[in-house]
Amino acid sequence: MIKPKNFSKKSFAIYGLGLTGKSVIKFLKKNDAFNYIAWDDLKKNRSQFKKKITSTFFLKSLNTVDHIIISPGININKTKFNRTILKNKHKIITDLDLFYLFNKNCKTIVVTGTNGKSTTCKLLEHVLRRNKISAKLGGNIGKPILSLNISKKSFVVIEASSFQLHYSKFIKPKFAMILNITKDHMDWHGSMQNYLNSKFKIFLLQDKTDNAFLSDIRLIKKFNSKKISSKMNVVDFSLSKKIKKKIINKYLKSKSNEKNLSFVYRFCKVLRIKDNLIIKSLNTFRGLPHRHEIFYKFKNTTFINDSKATSFEASKSALESNNNIFWIVGGLPKLGDQFLLKKIKRNIIKSYIIGKNVLFFKKQLKNKINYTVTKSLKKAISLIFMELRKNPNKKMNVLLSPASASYDQYKNFDERGNEFKKLIKTYVHKYFKR
Repeated sequence: MIKPKNFSKKSFAIYGLGLTGKSVIKFLKKNDAFNYIAWDDLKKNRSQFKKKITSTFFLKSLNTVDHIIISPGININKTKFNRTILKNKHKIITDLDLFYLFNKNCKTIVVTGTNGKSTTCKLLEHVLRRNKISAKLGGNIGKPILSLNISKKSFVVIEASSFQLHYSKFIKPKFAMILNITKDHMDWHGSMQNYLNSKFKIFLLQDKTDNAFLSDIRLIKKFNSKKISSKMNVVDFSLSKKIKKKIINKYLKSKSNEKNLSFVYRFCKVLRIKDNLIIKSLNTFRGLPHRHEIFYKFKNTTFINDSKATSFEASKSALESNNNIFWIVGGLPKLGDQFLLKKIKRNIIKSYIIGKNVLFFKKQLKNKINYTVTKSLKKAISLIFMELRKNPNKKMNVLLSPASASYDQYKNFDERGNEFKKLIKTYVHKYFKR
């Protein structure tokens, strides 16, 4: 194990120079650990640093350094260094590990799951702050965890992806939440069991003074590991019904957010925050962009940006929560994803397939939902507005919920969602305000 007292004497290889990698380098320097080398597969990322090294030198150094710090998303099995890294797998740690090794008594809340992580983390931070409890937010949302300035009194809310957790060894949260687990990232993890094992790491080092939160207790039986020692809080989604009627915040009324809300509510009860204070806090919460974001309304039509939905399971909540939907779908589908539309197809008027992977989506929608292939988002919106003009008095919902990743056409889901919002406002003016 790394010990802070001899940390400066250790040597490190940093693989990945995005936001996480940069934060690791700053952290090492701050703690007088200057014996490090860094590498990124992208030349433009490597060029930002003064230390110029070759891939050959980095490869040789992997055998000699004390620790290898892997950035999230790097799958060591698919790199050109895979044989050497696998041989030195025992050396691998993450930025989360460094954080916990240097902040053992910090009050952390680690949130993971397939869907809803960011919203739940933001809700937790918001409720804590509204009740005058110091809280910081980081990890897979906002700032990298090593970039946060924290105090002993602060709660630190950490969004943790399965990629981050896969290589982590020293995570010990005071509070740990697994919101849900559905099939995701199979191309990265290789199997559902590997994916599940990564998620459950947040419970492994907890002791009886810590709290675990889980909605489906049956998942524990599928987890191949030692007994969980922390206090298990089983989150019943009916819990939120006690206060749901008093919540006027429309963003929290969707089915997906009802589940997120249940975790937040259960956490607040562990902290003994009173119901009236919880409700008051929740009613002032503003939702995150690109997550069932009702960003515009015109006459009888509501426009919803759900670009963050990168699997069918993620899109399902938006499709369940609305009706009379013009659904824009398409992009890079997740491996093994299936569209179970039987119970929600009645909510959809028509779907518009965008992106380059048309065949996958045609197969999923065929004989279930009326669809048109447009490939481009702009073309889809143009056709939708033509339909809206035919029925100006009918209440409609225009929903971008792609059920797939964005990388075939966009840099990320933010760029996809922002273009959608921009195009909608342009077409409202073009078709209705002239």
